[in-house]
Amino acid sequence: MTERVALVTGGSSGIGEATARGLVGAGFTTYAVARRTDRLAPLDADGIRTFAMDVTDDASMAAGIERIVGEHGRIDVLVNNAGYGSYGAVEDVPIDEARRQFEVNVFGLARLVQLVTPHMRAQGSGRIINISSIGGKFYEPLGAWYHATKFAVEGFSDSLRLELAPFGIDVVIIEPGPIRTEWNSISRDSLVETSRGGAYEERAERVRGVMERGDGPTMSGPDVVARKIVKAATTRRPKARYPVGRGAGSIVLARRLLPDGVMDAAIGRVYK
Repeated sequence: MTERVALVTGGSSGIGEATARGLVGAGFTTYAVARRTDRLAPLDADGIRTFAMDVTDDASMAAGIERIVGEHGRIDVLVNNAGYGSYGAVEDVPIDEARRQFEVNVFGLARLVQLVTPHMRAQGSGRIINISSIGGKFYEPLGAWYHATKFAVEGFSDSLRLELAPFGIDVVIIEPGPIRTEWNSISRDSLVETSRGGAYEERAERVRGVMERGDGPTMSGPDVVARKIVKAATTRRPKARYPVGRGAGSIVLARRLLPDGVMDAAIGRVYK
């Protein structure tokens, strides 16, 4: 059997770490990359190959893909998982931070697609799995920049799927709901810090409270998402998108069926 090679970005924790373990368990030669190599060390013991990659640094990404292809002659699966949530009112979030949010969540993802596509096209097969979010389908107050990046990932991936299909390359979107990862605390902290002392400070505390209440045992763990990613990587005919995690399917369905005014009212009640 031909060796199958996979790359997972944002592999140092959460969904990325669980996905790397799942893919190596499924028989892939698996690379997990992140900016902080010290946090990748536990994966080495499980046969996962690790090295540093910064998805905001073009040279870092190009060197990483060159290394993988140089060692194996191919790359079969790219899991674009690196990303974070930057919250705060549009008025308050510095435009440089908004640009960084897009650099990490959208342009880093897109650049890796550019780098792997020629290799997948040459081998006549490949699978690009982009980690979006239910946040790419609905919205919430003080989350405009984050949601904008995930809406962008959705549109980018849908167009890319049609673009690459003639070359035997599948494009899959994963849409996690609320998942227990570091993402939650990082997002809450950025929200409170950005809003401190401003017109949105009180509302930011309310939004933080809603986010915090949702961060508990009722949330799905990253392993749930990882299993769906492994399925998307290995099934013969993957779906275009997979909502995953407790409540994700219901939220996506509600957004599809409810008029904007009703959806606005429902979200407004949650965040008061």
